[in-house]
Amino acid sequence: MELVFLDVKTMGDIPNLTLIEKYGNVTYYQTTRPEQTLERIQDADIVITNKVVLNKSIIEQAHKLKFICISATGTNNVDKVAAEKRGIPVKNASDYSTQSVTQGTFAILFHLLVNIPYFDQYVKGGDYSKTDIFTHFGNGFWELNGKRFGIIGLGAIGRQVAKVAAAFGAEVVYYSTSGQNTDQPYLRLDLDEFLGTSDVVSIHAPLNENTANLMNYDRLKQMKRSAILINVGRGGIVNEADLAKALDEELIAGAGIDVFTQEPINPQNPLLHVTNKDRLALTPHVTWASIEARTLLMEKVGRNIEEFLQERH
Repeated sequence: MELVFLDVKTMGDIPNLTLIEKYGNVTYYQTTRPEQTLERIQDADIVITNKVVLNKSIIEQAHKLKFICISATGTNNVDKVAAEKRGIPVKNASDYSTQSVTQGTFAILFHLLVNIPYFDQYVKGGDYSKTDIFTHFGNGFWELNGKRFGIIGLGAIGRQVAKVAAAFGAEVVYYSTSGQNTDQPYLRLDLDEFLGTSDVVSIHAPLNENTANLMNYDRLKQMKRSAILINVGRGGIVNEADLAKALDEELIAGAGIDVFTQEPINPQNPLLHVTNKDRLALTPHVTWASIEARTLLMEKVGRNIEEFLQERH
């Protein structure tokens, strides 16, 4: 069995990276450009891809291909209709990054809320040594306790974020982008009330017709001026130009963004040119990527391959 992993660099350095070698001969490529894809999978029975695109033309020409394994949750990089026509199963992985994204959500939130780097520099830079009192009030912050924590996207990750927010004493509310998610132990609000009353708006939704450009300028204007927006869901849910404008106009207190419309981020992205940079925390689509999450993801890739092979016999 010939296996090809097209973008193994997207997994990073994890202890079980080579576990798929027990299923056959594996060829690893760190990254793969579009013009390289077809040549690299010509002799492959199984292809593993995270972000490399397998379009209709490529799938039709990869004559030996029997199984496509996506080392991620999103499947929009594979033409599933073309694969189905050829009888090629496509399997993704899910529920591997819940704890990592939850932790990352609060890391970004507390960076914006408390700003430890500011206090760290206050002490290390010598200002604390010169003060005449034991503490410092130059960068005030508020508590999550008693505040309204709004979640968009109450799936596995959103529910875990809700638990943590509740543990901090926040009142958790949510907005259902589909209108179908009603059986939850939290207060469900319509979008206007949700945006107008939440102290934190945390996005954990997929990008689809209900969420694309959801947080545009008009919606950002509805938020409290003291509110913080977090997006660790998908780029494209938050309109980046509108958010940059809203931050510069001080319509909201701050924003933390881990996902972008174009990844890696375009140098011209308006978020890189916000005037008041202290109001904005940017991370490179990394909240999912704890060592544990990536290790579990690799385990799930292996499981998917094993199940495919078992079903063939």
